[in-house]
Amino acid sequence: MADFDAIVVGSGLAGSVAALELARAGKAVLVVERGSFSGAKNMTGGRIYAHCLKSVFPDTYDEIPFERKVSHERISLMAPDANFTIDFTSDDLLADGQESYTVLRAPFDQWLQEQAEAAGAEYINGIAVESLMKDEAGRVTGVRAGEDEITAEVVLLCDGVNSLLTKEAVGYERPAAKYMAVGVKQVYELPEKEIDARFQCAPGEGAAWLFAGDATHGLFGGGIIYTNKESISIGIVAGIEAVANDATRPVYQMLEDLKAHPAVAPVISGAKLVEHSGHMVPEGGINMMPELTADGVLVAGDAAMMCVNLGYTVRGMDYAVAAGQIAGQQAAAALDAGDTSKAGLKRYVDALEESFIMKDLRQFERVPAFMEGFDRMFKGYPEAARDMMNKMFVVDGTPVGPMKKTMKPIIKQLGIMNLLRDARGAMKAL
Repeated sequence: MADFDAIVVGSGLAGSVAALELARAGKAVLVVERGSFSGAKNMTGGRIYAHCLKSVFPDTYDEIPFERKVSHERISLMAPDANFTIDFTSDDLLADGQESYTVLRAPFDQWLQEQAEAAGAEYINGIAVESLMKDEAGRVTGVRAGEDEITAEVVLLCDGVNSLLTKEAVGYERPAAKYMAVGVKQVYELPEKEIDARFQCAPGEGAAWLFAGDATHGLFGGGIIYTNKESISIGIVAGIEAVANDATRPVYQMLEDLKAHPAVAPVISGAKLVEHSGHMVPEGGINMMPELTADGVLVAGDAAMMCVNLGYTVRGMDYAVAAGQIAGQQAAAALDAGDTSKAGLKRYVDALEESFIMKDLRQFERVPAFMEGFDRMFKGYPEAARDMMNKMFVVDGTPVGPMKKTMKPIIKQLGIMNLLRDARGAMKAL
């Protein structure tokens, strides 16, 4: 007889939600987390789209430790000496079921653990699962953690983007560098009212601000700023392949330069640095997903590469929560049916296919390839936006020429065919 009905590896969003659902179904479930506490190893920019949490926590949704409701969507094209920003606000951003919130993963993930434990899940923190146990037929039967061997009828791998176990479980090889990004983030402490004033937000509301262009020194990637209750998260996400091919522009220097940019420096002026973290980000979407099941095991969340960068937003946390819920529910159903083989766990794959997760990832299948070749977004369009705005707003007493004549050289420098090619590529990808 197995020690547990289910073992969940990793206590991030997918892992804790899966454990919660298994415990609610009356299953004996153990969560093994290598961090000293839930959230110790996890990082986000970060913002979560809250729709995914309403079905998991219908009765305790108001207790979730959100930071601020996002009321401002800001996108900037950043040149070294200028910044062009769109600041979008809308009542629809705040509507019930459509809202999003900034979060800090340490308190957020610890709250998730508390909910899972209250439902009956057991947690072991500070121990890494080093390998999987298998029987003679190759079926996963448990995990090896330290000197312990712990058995289960089913193992759920939710151990993040840098999973140590997916190769052993489903034969997944490490993804190509072009599908991966590296994120570096700092958190700056600042009084709540000061954040309200600097970002022109109502109390309890905040901004999600993305930067393209000089934020990554013209390389593939971008800058991020998110407002928390009493802090500001600021960071860089850059393509690993792009950074590796240009060693003169390391990510840490990108972050320092972003903080010093005239458009950014005022919003963190006088703030106190309280956190520094780094993380790998899967950005290839469905193109880099592993097999999701094998005999006795399934994969969810970042370990399953359920993340996509659309340029104007990054989706991952809502996919992880929803996938964790589906994984927990379908693993419980497979246990009830007495079949946790690959065939028995197909119900998990089928449920994912019916969910918004796989429908979204299939819809955006072409986006990673398009973004990878969209060089002008990072070096070209930001400078063109600067030059156009300068022509419109700089007044020095010289006679003003026709707008068509003024703008034509700027557009010509980019290339009409390049503009059409980029527009066509974006329409096909999105």
